[in-house]
Amino acid sequence: MSDNLTEILALLVVIGIAVQWIGWRLQIPAIILLSLSGLLVGPVFGLFRPSEALGEAYQPLINLAVAAILFEGGLSLHFAELRQAASVVNRLVTIAVALSLALTAAAAHWIGGLSWAVALIFGAIMTVTGPTVILPLLRQARLKRRPASYLKWEGIVNDPIGALLAVVLFDYVTSTGAGPSPLDEALLRMASGVATALFLGGVGGWLLGRAFLSGKVPEYLKGPLALAAAIGVYTLSNLVLHEAGLIAATVLGIVLGNMNLPSIGEIRRFKEYIAILLVSCVFLLLTADLDPQIMAAMDWRSGALVAVVILIVRPLAVWISTIGVGMPWQERALVGWIAPRGVVAAAVAGVFGPALAERGFAGAEQLLPLVFTLILLTVVLHGFSLGWMARRLRLSTQQRGGLIIAGGSAWSNGLAKALHEREVPVIVVDNAWHRLRSARLAGVPVYFGELLSEHAEYALELGAYGTLLAASNNDSYNALVCAHFAPELGTQKVFQLASSETDTAAARRPAPAARGRTAFSSEVQYEDLQRHWYQGWGFHGTRISESFDLKAMHSALPKGAIPLLVISSDKEISLIEANTSLKAAPGQRVLWFGCKNACDDAEPGAAPAGKTADASGDPADG
Repeated sequence: MSDNLTEILALLVVIGIAVQWIGWRLQIPAIILLSLSGLLVGPVFGLFRPSEALGEAYQPLINLAVAAILFEGGLSLHFAELRQAASVVNRLVTIAVALSLALTAAAAHWIGGLSWAVALIFGAIMTVTGPTVILPLLRQARLKRRPASYLKWEGIVNDPIGALLAVVLFDYVTSTGAGPSPLDEALLRMASGVATALFLGGVGGWLLGRAFLSGKVPEYLKGPLALAAAIGVYTLSNLVLHEAGLIAATVLGIVLGNMNLPSIGEIRRFKEYIAILLVSCVFLLLTADLDPQIMAAMDWRSGALVAVVILIVRPLAVWISTIGVGMPWQERALVGWIAPRGVVAAAVAGVFGPALAERGFAGAEQLLPLVFTLILLTVVLHGFSLGWMARRLRLSTQQRGGLIIAGGSAWSNGLAKALHEREVPVIVVDNAWHRLRSARLAGVPVYFGELLSEHAEYALELGAYGTLLAASNNDSYNALVCAHFAPELGTQKVFQLASSETDTAAARRPAPAARGRTAFSSEVQYEDLQRHWYQGWGFHGTRISESFDLKAMHSALPKGAIPLLVISSDKEISLIEANTSLKAAPGQRVLWFGCKNACDDAEPGAAPAGKTADASGDPADG
């Protein structure tokens, strides 16, 4: 092992996370940048070759990282989500896998010139669509929930399935003796390995979840213990059958993720942080370890095989397997095109390619370069095309600049109507039907139910909404909603109204870290907004230009008017935070709440002119 191992590992971590940040800033899939960075570090500039620098630790490190990544993916798989996509997912992990294996093996033999043994193993490896790639891509592509569920479930479930198929086929074609061992022996070994993995993953996950629920594990140990359990069941299952541990780690994550653990949110965030770090390092390791001479040995037949796998086999397998399940053609086209391969495909090929070559199988030396070429091409092609194709097929949330308003009231419904009229995506959420009445009458999208419920998580397409305003009359509830959505939207995008508690109750308020940012003004509370609404105040927009800047706008605003938010030319909004200066560029519009006419003398509680009160007392536009 290299003497400068510490420096190499530190370099991997720094480059990996830096590339993740650059990808976020440039809105480019980070997986693409990670692959390119690995190629530059390894084959292009020759700074180091991971397999030589890490020695015997190279493959075990990758294997353990893959187990942790699949466990994290399993935590994100919810049965409630599966119920909406079960029929399609079942086809994708059964019929589509069989078709993909058969078609890919046939193409590898007849087009690529591989022996049937190598072709079958290549076909098994190509059935996977790695979660190490698809999950980061879904994070950036903003797909609607149903097509995202198809790709996520398929990627996480098919990874261990494809690896196990490759193990069984390798065991079958390389058995010692006069000929291959009977297929039933290979299948029996696979069945025992799968059963062991399901038992260890399922029972281990249930026992761990029960320990969490009974308080036998402190909060700060739950995340690390879950990670240790995933690695443990992965290793134990691999003692029975190589790669069976991938199933065990995935099942452990699925079981824990569906036990409604109170602390599951923290565990998921902990695992997501670890998974991002591991994905970054693993992709750098794999691409930096590529041998340019091996890649250069590919001929036109290899290129033709790669093209057939990407352009014909995958779309055909998906199209045939989803016949009769009521899947729209747009979703079939998207799923048929998007199939990036990832770490598991590379790891399995890295083990079986050299082993088959040592045994003299024709075409075995082509297995590793073929798999890596497909990984690189699918990462680039599908990474750049997923968002564009989803938008063309209307399978993505077109915008992410909209607003979620938690809490229906006269004022918040009025704000939603003002944004809706300006074509800004907005939705009002409340668990009281009557508080949503005026918003519904104005044609504003609403959600009747609890925003923090599991149903809301799957029923709402939240990808179009990049900002949250918690505007109920309960300050603690507002803080809870902001804390819930802060990890997804970002702490700078969750706001709540100023607290309405008295100074004597200030000590009982949630800590600043547990609250959203205070919206608009620290002096304007829920009751103030409601009172002003009933006194005749309304929502008005002022466009900023070169000749009419912010200073001029402030001078022109009526006394007491409250600037609320800024609307950009592409209908994205930026809420104004209390005690911060207002920023708006020419061409943008400032939405403010105030009274253009003399309405301060109106009786509190009286509906302003032009508005009527509904049965709940909330004003509805007349």
